[in-house]
Amino acid sequence: MLVCSCNYITDKEIREVITNLLDEDCWQLIVPAKVYHAMEKRGRCCGCFPNVVDIIIQTTEEYHARRHSTETEIFDFMSRLKQFHEENRRADIERRQKGHRAA
Repeated sequence: MLVCSCNYITDKEIREVITNLLDEDCWQLIVPAKVYHAMEKRGRCCGCFPNVVDIIIQTTEEYHARRHSTETEIFDFMSRLKQFHEENRRADIERRQKGHRAA
């Protein structure tokens, strides 16, 4: 199935890249930009990114199911992911408050 019509990328190609990235480090955080960078492509309109995120989640879950990851490993990864999300959220909030700058 064609996922990105700007770059003509199929879901099969995306899944292969995700699997290769997981083979390098199965607990790394994979985002659409990382997938596109590994494919030497770039997001143009970025309308496909929500679908790419869904493919990343599905492929990662399948990968860890085949690998028989333990609950402890998954919990540790989810904790790190939540911490990463909170840190980035704080950074986003700080960037939004630019209206209070001194002239």
